[in-house]
Amino acid sequence: MTLLDALLFLPVAQLLALSPGPNNFMSMRNGITSGFATAVLATTGRVLAFAILITITAIGLGTMLASSVLAFTVLKWVGALYLIYLGIKSWRSRQFTGTDETPSATAYRTPPALLKLALQEFLVAISNPKALLLFTAVFPQFINPALPATEQFVVLGGTYLLTEYVAAAVYALFGLNITRFIKTSRGARRLNRATGGLFMGAGVLLASSSQG
Repeated sequence: MTLLDALLFLPVAQLLALSPGPNNFMSMRNGITSGFATAVLATTGRVLAFAILITITAIGLGTMLASSVLAFTVLKWVGALYLIYLGIKSWRSRQFTGTDETPSATAYRTPPALLKLALQEFLVAISNPKALLLFTAVFPQFINPALPATEQFVVLGGTYLLTEYVAAAVYALFGLNITRFIKTSRGARRLNRATGGLFMGAGVLLASSSQG
């Protein structure tokens, strides 16, 4: 892999990382509820999951799993149900970040543990078969067959994982800025329901997806 190949891959990787999806919705939600730094740090869970999927792709199992109807279906439904669960949880949340707080509402502003948020990011990423299909389809396009594949996967994988942090920061910042316009508890409830709707919608889309 030449330096030019790596540079050509960077914008492609960043566009892929920035595309709307469950994990980026989660970064936005975490930015709203827990702040920018926590949301970005929690992305480490997602990055770890993607690192595992990239490794699977690199050793050749990605193609086999991507072509397995059973493996795809199991992962798809696990991921879809988990997203719907997160959506219902967000929809029913009483967390509030507006300006008309009451003492009882203040208690809901305690940020969830970073480890818990990172685990949620990990579970959403590792149970999304579309991510495995993405790595299996895209990475080989930038691999030079005349050169050692392992080193090239390390470069491509490392580059892509860094772009996930950038994407998470963008979505977390967007979520953080949304809260500045939330002035009432009613507005906060609407925001919780909107984020919950995004998760449930993502779950439904994942459940209805196919390998093609």
